[in-house]
Amino acid sequence: MKLPYFSRFYQKIFRISPDEAKFLRRGFRITKSAGHLETVGEKFLYGYHAALSANSTSDLADDLNLVEPLYRGFAFEGAAMGLTLLDNLLPLRKKLLQEFFSGSGKAHIYMLHVGVGWALARIPWLRRRPLKTISRFDPVLRWLILDGFGFHEGYFYPRKYFHSKVSLDWLPGYARRAFAQGLGRSLWFVEGADTEKILQRLNKLPESLRSDLWSGIGLACAYAGDASEPEIEKLKVSAGEHYLSYLAQGAAFAAKARLRAGNPARHTEMACRVFCRCTIEEAAFVTDMKLQNLPIDGTVPAYEVWRQRIQKEFSLEQVTV
Repeated sequence: MKLPYFSRFYQKIFRISPDEAKFLRRGFRITKSAGHLETVGEKFLYGYHAALSANSTSDLADDLNLVEPLYRGFAFEGAAMGLTLLDNLLPLRKKLLQEFFSGSGKAHIYMLHVGVGWALARIPWLRRRPLKTISRFDPVLRWLILDGFGFHEGYFYPRKYFHSKVSLDWLPGYARRAFAQGLGRSLWFVEGADTEKILQRLNKLPESLRSDLWSGIGLACAYAGDASEPEIEKLKVSAGEHYLSYLAQGAAFAAKARLRAGNPARHTEMACRVFCRCTIEEAAFVTDMKLQNLPIDGTVPAYEVWRQRIQKEFSLEQVTV
């Protein structure tokens, strides 16, 4: 399916300045990792703008696959945001995102769901009804859309979300937990991957959000990366027995996302070795095994059952002495 002619009009309306990815503009901590993390944002915006201007979804994928493997997933994430905007805002509703999900973007399915969350954050009628918005997506992976929503909010509004009295009560039920995982990922960027500052900020946030924030930090550390092994070890020690399994679950998610897309990274391998005590391949395999025979959504969403299974696998209780 070709992208519609009207999308040219939307390129101008919905263009996002590359300056939005700059740490100085965002007020983020300037560290040795700032350049790398700014590049993550730049590649996201590259994918976003590519989606608004591509001739077809297959051409879009060809373009995105030229991005350096380390950053390619972020470009696909940005493209998902762009396609979601086009689907929802063009005069005649399209199914560009659905086509991308099932076709040329399938290898990046995890990142695509996260990218939809960025669009949810920016389209008022989607934002007001987040559970209805995600209901048409995969019953397990749809919660990653709320993760993307949380990342967007933490990235653009850190002062609002990273203080001791923050509350997510405006979100319904489990959406708060998925959203909090995304907030944890954004904290990696806000603090420039400075593990000491991340820990200081984390310890001031409500205990009720802590476990999901740790999962997000583990995911960002393993997927976006740029922390040294001693810094990763420090995170592990600071997480302690209670939170290590959440860190590991986040790292395992990153391992699966990167291996499925064929873009493994050294920092992902390192995070899996420290947090999960295994290789990137073994961590990804755990996510596949724990995905099998998930119960239909009940009081506890299938996505959370999946997370809990992974966390149990990597808990210290599973370590044989």
